[in-house]
Amino acid sequence: MASSVWKGHLTFGLVSFPVRLFSAARSETVSFNLLHKDDHSRIRQVTVCQAEDKPIPRSDLVKGYEYEKDHYVVIDDEDIKKVAPKTAKVMEILEFVKADQVDPIYLESSYYVAPDEGGEKPYALLFQALRESQYYALAKVAMHNREHIIVLRPGAKGILSHTMFYQDEIRQVDEFRTDTSLVKEKELDMAKMLISSLEADFEPQKYHDTYRDNLQKMIEAKIEGKKVVATPVAQVAPVIDIMEALKKSLAERRKPAQAATASASAEQEELPLETAAPKKRAPKKRAAS
Repeated sequence: MASSVWKGHLTFGLVSFPVRLFSAARSETVSFNLLHKDDHSRIRQVTVCQAEDKPIPRSDLVKGYEYEKDHYVVIDDEDIKKVAPKTAKVMEILEFVKADQVDPIYLESSYYVAPDEGGEKPYALLFQALRESQYYALAKVAMHNREHIIVLRPGAKGILSHTMFYQDEIRQVDEFRTDTSLVKEKELDMAKMLISSLEADFEPQKYHDTYRDNLQKMIEAKIEGKKVVATPVAQVAPVIDIMEALKKSLAERRKPAQAATASASAEQEELPLETAAPKKRAPKKRAAS
C-alpha cells in the first residue's frame, strides 16, 4: 500500500471527515553516481566544520537560520512543531470557485485525496457535489514545513488536489505579450484549419520521453561495449512566408500515409549504435545522482 504524504481532517462547512493525501505523479529520470575518475569507485560527501576544519558526524548537525552575516539562531524540530498552524492537521475549505476561473499556471504538485476510515460517506458527498456543480474548492493545508493553498477538484474516481503557487510566486515577464494586430484574417483561417486537421483525443500513454529512452539505451550500449553515434540534429529553417508554410502544412496533413510514417518514425526514434571491439563487461552499477 502506498504511504500517504499527509493525514488529517478535511472540513467542509460544519462537516469534518478524515482523509489522506497520496502523491499522484512523480518525474522519472536517469540518475548518475559520482565516481573517482582514476578507479571508478564511489565517493562520499563529508560534512566539515569550518571553524575546526575537521569532519563531523551527521548526528552532530543542527538546523540554523542566519539572521545576519555569520550569526545564526538554532532551530530544532520542537520549535517548528510549536509554530505549526492548525492546517497541519486540518485541511480547511475556504471557498468554492468556478472551474474555468483557475488558471493552470498556479497549479504545482498533484495529489489523490482519499477518505480515511469513517470518512467514506461525506467524502462521496463532496465528490458528487463538486462534479455536478462544476466548482473547485480552495483550501489550506500545511505540509513539508509550508502552508499551501490547494485546489480540490473531482477526478474520474475521486477527489484530486493540486498545491498552488501564491500570487507573489508567479513571475511577471515583460516579454510575455502578444500583438494580435499582426495577425491577418486569411492566415488565422488557415491556422484554424491546421488545428482542426491535428485534432485528436488526449491519450497521454502514447507520449514517451525519447531523451530518457536514449540515455538508457546509451548506458546499455556502453556496458555491452558498443560505440554510440550521436543522433542527427534536427534542422529547422526560419519561416519567411507564414501563409505558404501553413498551406504546405495542410497539404502534408492530406497525405495520411506519409504523415503516419513520419509520426511512427518520430515515436520510435532510436539511438544509432555501432558495434565496436567487445570490451570486458564491467559489473552493472546503478545509474545514479
